[in-house]
Amino acid sequence: MFANLLRLITGRSSPGYERDFIREVSVIHRAPRPARGTRQLLAGWVLIALKCWAIFWAVEHYHVPVNPLWIAVPSVIFAGVCTAVFYWGE
Repeated sequence: MFANLLRLITGRSSPGYERDFIREVSVIHRAPRPARGTRQLLAGWVLIALKCWAIFWAVEHYHVPVNPLWIAVPSVIFAGVCTAVFYWGE
């Protein structure tokens, strides 16, 4: 950015301007996934499973007039989306 501004102000280009320009980038292999991210994802799924179990237990134990699936299903869907983005996302 500053090189372009300097060129605009001075009216001349730097000697290596055309030589240093990147024309193409190709990626042969995907970067390996960090082990820490995989462990965090697994821990998140375990916490969601515990949350779902606690919701079903609390609704039955305290006789709450709500279907526990209204709470559990969105959590599982969003966790599934996050997992899909982690594994298939760029």
